[in-house]
Amino acid sequence: MKPSSFSTLGKNHGSLAAVFVVLLGMVLAFAAPEAFASDHAGSAATGHGAAPAAHAEEHGLPTAAPKIWGGVINNSMIVTWVVALLIIWGARAAMRNAKAVPSGGQNFWEFVVEGLENFLGGILGPKLVKHMFWFFATIFIFIVATNWFGLLPGVGTIGWSSHYDPSAPHAFTHVERPLLRGGNADLNMTSAMALTFFVWWIIWALKENGPVGVVKHIFAPKGESQGFMKVFMIVIFAMVGVLELISIAFRPVSLSFRLFGNIFAGETTLESMQQLVPSLGWLIPVPFYFLELLVGLVQALVFMLLTSVFTLLICEHHEEHGEHGDEGHAH
Repeated sequence: MKPSSFSTLGKNHGSLAAVFVVLLGMVLAFAAPEAFASDHAGSAATGHGAAPAAHAEEHGLPTAAPKIWGGVINNSMIVTWVVALLIIWGARAAMRNAKAVPSGGQNFWEFVVEGLENFLGGILGPKLVKHMFWFFATIFIFIVATNWFGLLPGVGTIGWSSHYDPSAPHAFTHVERPLLRGGNADLNMTSAMALTFFVWWIIWALKENGPVGVVKHIFAPKGESQGFMKVFMIVIFAMVGVLELISIAFRPVSLSFRLFGNIFAGETTLESMQQLVPSLGWLIPVPFYFLELLVGLVQALVFMLLTSVFTLLICEHHEEHGEHGDEGHAH
């Protein structure tokens, strides 16, 4: 490696570390006061006899990510920023000095990108994949990286709790306010990704079919029919179109809850395994970590597959007409 390249790479490492330290400092600075404030609130409620029952029912990580920095940012957002920075830095560092015969990081990224392009090409077709590959590949890589980053030791397991008693260390049952939290264990994050896809789905549908084509795709009867049967099919497909609109409206909801539910359940399972036998808390979760690695990959694949299939379903009608048109010109 050339000295100049080594120097540049070293600077990048230093800059990335500095950014990470700053973000982590923000979490500590803004999350800690709120955590201690919640502890005091819990202690006050205990004095009135209301908190013990509530604490006894709490298990695992909280479903709501703690708010920091004026209630605008939460700790899961910090994790997503760190993951995004790592992906961008890793890709740029690997492709900075691209070679005809790839090796190392360049080989890895080309393997990932080419594999996803071939996979999505088999689903969307050569025409659609040219325009939409960037979105589906990005969402897959980001979800996988976020899911696996959430499995790192300390993410979701280091934080604050009102249960801790120095005289009884095992009384520390679970972390109420984690310092860092898995990005996809926050429903806000998965909902944002699902809504972003929904916006692009509308754009792609209008671009491929036009407004009239979209309406026809949803409500128009399929196949050829005459007389009374034609009228009957129009009524049937109109009702089916209403159901299809309801289904389309609920797609962002199902996408977001599916990803959130699986990742949040995985993190809760890992914490429960750690608490099962406190003295073996470092050993019992190990098999479940390998399971969660697989779950993180599968859930990213499911999200990408569902979004790509939803896109194909609304755009394939246009392509079919294009193919028939081409055949007519050929004859």
